[in-house]
Amino acid sequence: MSPGIIFGNRVLDVVFIAWFVAQFYKVISSIFIEKRLNIRRMWETGGMPSSHSSTVSCLTTCIGIRYGMNSDIFAISIILSGIVMYDATGIRRAAGKQAGVINQFIEKIPLILGQKRYERYFGLEKSEKLKELLGHTPFEVLIGCISGIVVGLIFMKYLQG
Repeated sequence: MSPGIIFGNRVLDVVFIAWFVAQFYKVISSIFIEKRLNIRRMWETGGMPSSHSSTVSCLTTCIGIRYGMNSDIFAISIILSGIVMYDATGIRRAAGKQAGVINQFIEKIPLILGQKRYERYFGLEKSEKLKELLGHTPFEVLIGCISGIVVGLIFMKYLQG
């Protein structure tokens, strides 16, 4: 069997493809949603589909194909995938919502205190916004999970070969 491209590991090759597909979809969808090509979406978190979910579900699928679903490494991968997907819809999503509230509050501080007092207290003319798009809805995680599994299954022969 010939080695893979990334560190000689075929599983990493396929997992990278799953990540790329999810992130590239975000770039393409920005054309229709934002009416412009937003190449930055390739490296940003959040949005449809969850590339975290796509990556870990593809990893689990690839390990299941290569080592069997009764292997210890498959069990570890299932647990890891569950934690990552739960975190994407829970903690990271909540942090993004909190960032939104903080951003709204920070925008109103100059109006409440007056611009000069705001600059004196915070040493800023214009505050940098916190990143709000951190987590995912359960649907975005589900679609990411499905796409990761599909990518893994598409490359089954490559993984076994």
